[in-house]
Amino acid sequence: MQPRNMSMSGVVDLAAVKAAGEAKAKAEQARAEAARHGGAGAVPPSALVIDVDEAGFERDVIQRSAEVPVVLDFWAEWCQPCKQLGPLLERLAVEYNGRFLLAKIDVDANQLLMQQFGIQGIPAVFAVVAGQALPLFQGAAPEAQIRQTLDQLVQVAEQRFGLTGLTVEADAEGAAPAAAPARPAGPYDALLEAAAQALDANDFAGAIQAYKNVLVDDPNNTEAKLGLAQAELLGRVRDMDPQQVRKDAADDPADVRAQMAAADLDLVGGHVEDAFGRLIETVRRTAGEDRDTARLRLLDLFEVIGSDDPRVTAARSALARVLF
Repeated sequence: MQPRNMSMSGVVDLAAVKAAGEAKAKAEQARAEAARHGGAGAVPPSALVIDVDEAGFERDVIQRSAEVPVVLDFWAEWCQPCKQLGPLLERLAVEYNGRFLLAKIDVDANQLLMQQFGIQGIPAVFAVVAGQALPLFQGAAPEAQIRQTLDQLVQVAEQRFGLTGLTVEADAEGAAPAAAPARPAGPYDALLEAAAQALDANDFAGAIQAYKNVLVDDPNNTEAKLGLAQAELLGRVRDMDPQQVRKDAADDPADVRAQMAAADLDLVGGHVEDAFGRLIETVRRTAGEDRDTARLRLLDLFEVIGSDDPRVTAARSALARVLF
């Protein structure tokens, strides 16, 4: 029942890398099993929206997230914005035709879940993918913004975790939209898959080289840029002694290398704001080559999280104030 790894969007630690490999294997096994049974396992459109409580959270959310992204809608009967957002999410769950599962959680009846997710206000929307929980948005956001967020969620779930969603039965009176045709293999899919497999095997050097090979021909390939930043980060922290790194950083705040190492550990541990804040402060107190070194490392960490993340936006503004 305990939500696992409250990693924010874009943060990939060693546990998440392992989870990605395991989720892909489980998804492939489930698809093979369904094929052996003639496509068994299809669900009706009505099953795409479920009510979840604390007792069933492990079964209905954590376990299901190994086959489909699960979007969590925290709501309450007295919450007026919830009454606007809830029907929209339910409609989109059916429209997306099994690409995600919507789980509705009444916070009044499930206070423990609300506390575990650290929710301060509702409506609040999270996602769980392969056991990894991440926040999506809070409040009754515009439909266009919600669609964009859901599109990013299902894309990451498919590309990083191999989750293609649920098979939905056709409804005689109003059939659900047909599932999108399988995406044709792109020119770099083999290299990207090799890089992902190298990450799963903790072969960070191999993953780095594979991502670089893609970027040589396609410098703007988003997946390769993100993967490269993640692989380089994981490679840097792999052999670190966390206790010694943090001691070195505390003992000498002016040591740029020590601060960068501590920031890497912060980010891998999910402490995104701490990592950004540490490097922004390092940029502030340094000059010349040291300042540029710290600045470039901060930009690398921005790549790991993703430019659309609000924490990156805030940190960019803070960096600009320090620099200018």
